[in-house]
Amino acid sequence: MLIKKINYGEIFLGRLSYGADLLEELIKVCSEKEIQLGQVQALGAVQKARIGYYDQKSKKFRFHTLDKPHEILSLVGNISLKNNKPIVHAHLTLADEKGRAWGGHLASGTIVYACEYLIQSFEGATLEREYDKKTDLSLWQK
Repeated sequence: MLIKKINYGEIFLGRLSYGADLLEELIKVCSEKEIQLGQVQALGAVQKARIGYYDQKSKKFRFHTLDKPHEILSLVGNISLKNNKPIVHAHLTLADEKGRAWGGHLASGTIVYACEYLIQSFEGATLEREYDKKTDLSLWQK
């Protein structure tokens, strides 16, 4: 178990650029605002999406590409460090034109149509992702 005490920092609200990669643009905001620890939320729409599922048996991500527009029902995630750089770990729930939901780990290749975000930065501690042998994932270690 890992527990850290944190304090609320600044809150950033904004809109991501049309045609931008959703994950890369969120990481860019974190880098520019020097956010090393925090949480992220977003809603809007994407032109296409790439979402992942971690197969615990094979210990590999499996990715699905949804090559058409979808609404962002929810994007929730956290911000921490990996190799001393901000990383966004987010999960995404999307809906197609019939209201069917798709969800998974936000991956590069998800292209913004319109997206509004909220980032809450935290202070008082840092969390770094490092390789975890048991899960074969980069998890918070210190």
